[in-house]
Formats: sequence, structure tokens, C-alpha cells
Amino acid sequence: MKQTLFQEKYPVLVAEIDKAETRYQTMDAVVAYFREKIAANPKVQFIGLFDHHAHTTRIEGTINPEIKAAVNLIFCFGLALPNPQVLAVRPRSIGIADMGEKFVVTFMEAPMQPANEAMEAWVRGLRNDAS
Repeated sequence: MKQTLFQEKYPVLVAEIDKAETRYQTMDAVVAYFREKIAANPKVQFIGLFDHHAHTTRIEGTINPEIKAAVNLIFCFGLALPNPQVLAVRPRSIGIADMGEKFVVTFMEAPMQPANEAMEAWVRGLRNDAS
């Protein structure tokens, strides 16, 4: 997993996982895996699934032809609500793109370290060699 600055301001973590490296071979299987991880953590609330590929297709937007499917899983760690400003950085989202031979999994760094640690562990768990 590598950290990058998307558009020079958004801290994004990116993992490219070849399908040969994971037992999850379809978008549905990857989504089900993340839904299980979210459900297993009592401090995380699943909110929804956004099919970005279908939306962009419907509005006749531009899609990189290498992207076969693209979804966002939306959820919230929300361990505290100390002020209204925290609402600007919630909820969280993990993006999953099926690129044919690999999945690209992305998420923006959260302002809360436990959330980052959990999301990084979830992503690492997609690989066959994850311990």
C-alpha cells in the first residue's frame, strides 16, 4: 500500500492487488469481504454502496476503458462527535476498481489513527499471504 497526494492535497492510500494474489476474483466478492469486516467491528456503521461506474455510465460521463467496475463502500467509524467540523471528514469510503487483471483499492487518510489502522488491515487482508 502506498500513500500519495491526490491532486496535491488529498492524502490517499492505494493498493494494487493482482487477482492472482487474492482469493477474491469478482467485485461482488471484494465488496462482501469489506462488508464482513465492517460488520465485525461494532464501532463501524455500514451506510451504503455507491456504484460509481454505473452512475458515470448513466450520465454519459468519461470512464477509463481499463476500469471494468468501480464502487465505493461508505461507512462511518464516528467514535466521537467533538464538534461540527468533524462532520466534514465523515463518513469514510473505500473505493474499489476492477481493472481486469487487478483490483485497485483506495481510501483517503482519516484524521483518526484507529480508523486508518483498521482500513489498512482490511485492505492487506485481501492478499492471499496476509496474516
